[in-house]
Amino acid sequence: MRTIAPAELRLDGRAVMARGRQSTHGTLGRLATELAKFGAVGTVAFFVDLAVYNALAFTIMDDNPIGAKVFAVLVSTIVSWLGSRYWTFKDGAAKSAPAELFWFVLINAGGFVIAALCLVVSHYMMGLTSKLADNVSANFVGLALGNVFRYFMYKFLLYKIPTRRIASSTAGRSDAESGKR
Repeated sequence: MRTIAPAELRLDGRAVMARGRQSTHGTLGRLATELAKFGAVGTVAFFVDLAVYNALAFTIMDDNPIGAKVFAVLVSTIVSWLGSRYWTFKDGAAKSAPAELFWFVLINAGGFVIAALCLVVSHYMMGLTSKLADNVSANFVGLALGNVFRYFMYKFLLYKIPTRRIASSTAGRSDAESGKR
């Protein structure tokens, strides 16, 4: 017969894993908050990317959409890194800023390659050379696919929070803050 911990016992005597359920609820809440922050930072970076790309593609780089995209991605990457480090994944930002920026840029290079490949395929291989087609392939399809890649790389590689830090950060919270009832 198994011993029932006090947190598992309900008034009717049945054992429940209330703690596990609360942890799941807390985890889902943290995940939802993190995804919302990631989305907000990504939205700001997207508009920076879009503005810089179009400013260049319609002016000084009108014959070089790839070059315009490279520069736009560099600018938006800095914006995204600042938002990710200091807001979205601030609990996982344990590396030195230069080391973290290096890895962040490397991960974003992977996201950039995805967006650039979408642009290369549509512009050069499919012959869709209008500014609208370039924008759709690079700034909508490419960025969407690149963002999925980025999120998982940030979450599970760059800003991975050690389990002991999660436990210690929730241990110091009051019951109301940690989701306990």
